[in-house]
Amino acid sequence: MFIFALVLFAAGLILMTLSGKFYSKSENYNYSGTVRNFSIGAIVLAALLVFASLIRVVPAGNVGVVDIFGNVEMQQRQAGLQLVNPFAKLVIMDIQTQEKKELMQVPSKEGLTMAVEISILYKLTPDKASTIYKTVGADYDDVVITPQFRSAVREATVYYEAKALYTSSRDEITDKIFIDLEKMLTERGVILEKVLLRAVTLPPTVSQAIEQKLKAEQESEQMKFVLTKQSQEAERVIIEAKGIAEAQSIINKTLTPQYLQHEAIKAQVAMANGQNHTVVYIPSGDNGIPLVRTINKE
Repeated sequence: MFIFALVLFAAGLILMTLSGKFYSKSENYNYSGTVRNFSIGAIVLAALLVFASLIRVVPAGNVGVVDIFGNVEMQQRQAGLQLVNPFAKLVIMDIQTQEKKELMQVPSKEGLTMAVEISILYKLTPDKASTIYKTVGADYDDVVITPQFRSAVREATVYYEAKALYTSSRDEITDKIFIDLEKMLTERGVILEKVLLRAVTLPPTVSQAIEQKLKAEQESEQMKFVLTKQSQEAERVIIEAKGIAEAQSIINKTLTPQYLQHEAIKAQVAMANGQNHTVVYIPSGDNGIPLVRTINKE
């Protein structure tokens, strides 16, 4: 637009000069005036276009990098209206959080090849935009992030068995990927926010073997729990039996014929008064010890 404005401005000046030089006779005043008016209009329009070319807009969530014939300004332009050299190129760099998703084949500790769907959340450091554009370019995503992302994932999975991706160890894997990748990207001016391990696909035979192994481990843990519970129950029964035995030993020491006769007499008196339903068995003989049994009212 700026070049067009310059051409239009130059054409207006030329036409205005020619209209005054070649059409100054009285019979050509009308034609000369028309050309002059057109020239003035062209010059005014060119001036407006030149002014408009100075104004650039940086969208929200972005920063602008000014490139003047290969000379990059290190000061980023913030979102909003900016006055920029009309000969300069304003490169828009996104600083919002972005997601990169990868579906890749990675090795495990056993040498198996797994298909892993994994993604990262990242964003460009705003005050590093000019440096990244100058050293890497606007396509820094494909040049810097993608190769290092793939490398960090493969370096992490090779230290873990395939079953780790099905258990709580998957958090350890994502943490390792995050730590390794964050160090790489920070040096380039990229902020890593999160690593997300979405899905893992193994060969069917390997997947079934891992599931069977995990099932056997769960059954083993369940059996350990049952045995522990039974052992605790046996200990409880033994302790209860010891308590009963000690109680009976104490009772046997305190039970005398006189005490039993006393209890029998009390029961007979209560039965005679209708206070309870008690049966008293009195053996024959002088030294017989009465037996007392209480029965239900029903």
